[in-house]
Amino acid sequence: MIKLTFCLRRQAHLTREEFQEYWLNTHGPLIQSHAKAMNVRRYVQLHTANDPMNDFLRKTRGTLEPFDGLAELWWDSREDFEAAFTTPEGKAAGREILEDEKKFLDTARSAVWIGEEHVLVGD
Repeated sequence: MIKLTFCLRRQAHLTREEFQEYWLNTHGPLIQSHAKAMNVRRYVQLHTANDPMNDFLRKTRGTLEPFDGLAELWWDSREDFEAAFTTPEGKAAGREILEDEKKFLDTARSAVWIGEEHVLVGD
């Protein structure tokens, strides 16, 4: 299993609520519509909660401000992952997705990487 993790920061002109609304109801369906062409097994959005506990956690640990959200995309294999970006359908989907990201993401302040999951507690 290959997982792409994307820690997201919104563009400065958007509130967190506006960002999360667009991400969930516009960008999310766009990803869903291209999932088959890109061999995506699973797509999850984790929206940062507007909760005072976030400030407490940040201050007690001395961390940076939280991201506005986190996206996870899963592929069954490295081959499926690479095909998502090399087939004609995958390339076309990728171009459309990147264009949409320009509407709401601050990519210079976001982070993305691929990794392998190691479950230490639970399923």
